[in-house]
Amino acid sequence: MASRITSVHNERIKYVRSLARRRVRQREGRFFLEGTRLVGEVVKAGIRPTLLLYTEAWAATPDAAHLLPPLSLAEEGAWLVTADVLASCADTMTPQGVLVVIPKVHLEPRSGLVLVLDRLRDPGNVGTILRSAAASSAGQAILSRGTVDRYNPKAVRGAMGAHFCLPATELDWPAITDQVAGRKVWLADMAGEVAHDAVDWTRPSALIVGGEAAGASEQARDLSACTVYIPTAEQTESLNAAMAATVILFEADRQQRIQAIHEQP
Repeated sequence: MASRITSVHNERIKYVRSLARRRVRQREGRFFLEGTRLVGEVVKAGIRPTLLLYTEAWAATPDAAHLLPPLSLAEEGAWLVTADVLASCADTMTPQGVLVVIPKVHLEPRSGLVLVLDRLRDPGNVGTILRSAAASSAGQAILSRGTVDRYNPKAVRGAMGAHFCLPATELDWPAITDQVAGRKVWLADMAGEVAHDAVDWTRPSALIVGGEAAGASEQARDLSACTVYIPTAEQTESLNAAMAATVILFEADRQQRIQAIHEQP
């Protein structure tokens, strides 16, 4: 029988709410995610939660039948809560009835395109780009200082499990320069020099995507060898950062998959 929490003033509930703040997440090395789909990704990744909160209504769903046993092994307990208590610490307007706190995820970089996000401030965009990077088999994602935290609740929702399969880290520019050494560095720019589908993405490459409003930093422009753009129909607005990054990432993936097929014996 799970322990119960019925007050929004409970210390554990206050702790979960505190993880909505970046400085607390950094200090604690933890973040929270919510909803059946995302907690399912936690189980799939074999991650033991730190803390589990769930409602009776969620426990009665078909998904809970197989998710609740592994989630209930949470280090600091599985707690049955009222809908009001869960809503008090959830980030969504209509919580699905389940929330877990887990340790931050650390994965080793792998071969493949290096994606650098520079000064992006919209957590939804960051989450979407991370999701696209994971789906297009990027080697790793690097977030420059000044980019929104990838563990922001909205970024976590937008990434839809990418945190568990895409190596990602936050670095300053000297460290980013070291990470992309030996690669051709491309900066996405609507007024770029080379079309995205004219770039040879089978070469060791890195792609920098600049912020939605201010664009790329001077450090990003200094590091990039060339700018890349996406051809669009005349009299159309430029693509937003998430959509542009997705288009380029999947073109790079397409080229790499074709090369892999041609290299098969």
